Amino acid sequence: MGGYILKRLISAIPVLLGITVIVFLIMAMIPGDPATAILGSYATPENVERLNRQLGLDEPLWKQYFIWLGNLLQGDFGRSFALNRPVLDEILDRFSATLILAGTAFVLCAVLGVAAGVISAARQYGLADKAITFVVILGISVPSFFLGMMMILLFAVQLRWLPASGMYSIWGGGGLVDLIRHLTMPALALAVVATGVVARLSRGAMLEVLRQDFIRTARAKGVHERRVIRGHALRAAMVSIIPVLGIQAGFVLSGAVYIEMVFQWPGVGRMLVDAILKRDILLVQGGVVFVAACYVGFNIVVDVAQAWLDPRIKT
Repeated sequence: MGGYILKRLISAIPVLLGITVIVFLIMAMIPGDPATAILGSYATPENVERLNRQLGLDEPLWKQYFIWLGNLLQGDFGRSFALNRPVLDEILDRFSATLILAGTAFVLCAVLGVAAGVISAARQYGLADKAITFVVILGISVPSFFLGMMMILLFAVQLRWLPASGMYSIWGGGGLVDLIRHLTMPALALAVVATGVVARLSRGAMLEVLRQDFIRTARAKGVHERRVIRGHALRAAMVSIIPVLGIQAGFVLSGAVYIEMVFQWPGVGRMLVDAILKRDILLVQGGVVFVAACYVGFNIVVDVAQAWLDPRIKT
C-alpha cells in the first residue's frame, strides 16, 4: 500500500504543475493592465510603472511564471494588493468557511445519495424506486444557484425560518446553533445535484452487484436479505461508488463558488470572485492553485480507499 500511495503522490506532481501553468496563462490573457486596475484613480503613468516593477509585470511572461512558481514552492503565495495581507493567510482564513460548507454538502450527498441508490436498487421497479428516481431527476435538473434563491425566497423571506445570508448573525451570534441555521440552506442547495448523481450511479452499481453469482449463493444459503444488501452487495458496490464520490467532492468544492455568492458565505469562492473583479492577480492564482491542490489530494485519498477495498487496483 505504501508503494501505491507514493506512486499516486508522484503522479500528482505534473497535474499540479499543469494547473499552475493554466491558471497563470489565463490570468495573463485577461484584457487590461492589472496595475491600472489595482491603482484605480491613482493610476498615473509613474505609479503604474512603479507597481509593474514591484509585481514583476515588466519581465517576460515566462520569467514571471518561474518567479511566481519558485515563490510558490517555498510556500510564498505573494501578497494581496487589494487586501494588503499575505495571500496564504487570506486563503487559510477563508478556507475554513468553505470547508464547513463543502464538507457538510459532501456528507449529505454521500450519505443520502448512497442510501437512496441502495434502497432504489433493492426495490427495483417498486414504488420506492419510482419515487426516488423522480426526486433524483428533479434534483439533477434544477441548478443549485436557482434552488438556493428559491430557498431564500421561501424559508427566509416568506416563512422567516432561516437567515438569508452570512455565516453567523451580525447581532451577536456565533454559536453552533447559529452556524447550523445559516448553514442549512447553502449546504442543501449545494448538495442536491451531487446527491442525485451519487444516487443514480449507486443504484446502477448495486444492480450490477446484485446480479452476481455470490449474491445468489448468499440468498440460496438463507442469508437474511438485509445482510445480503448491507454486508455483501454494498461492500462490493463501494468499489464503483467511491470514485463517483471523489468526482462529486470536486463538484461540491467548485460549486461552492456560486453558492457562496448567493448566500454571501465568507469562503474561498466569494474571495475569488471579489479578487477577480479587483484584478488581484496573486490572490486569484493562489486561491485557485490551493483549491486545486486540495481536490488532487482528496482524489488521492479516494484512490487509496478504493485500492484498500479492491487490492487488484494496486497491481
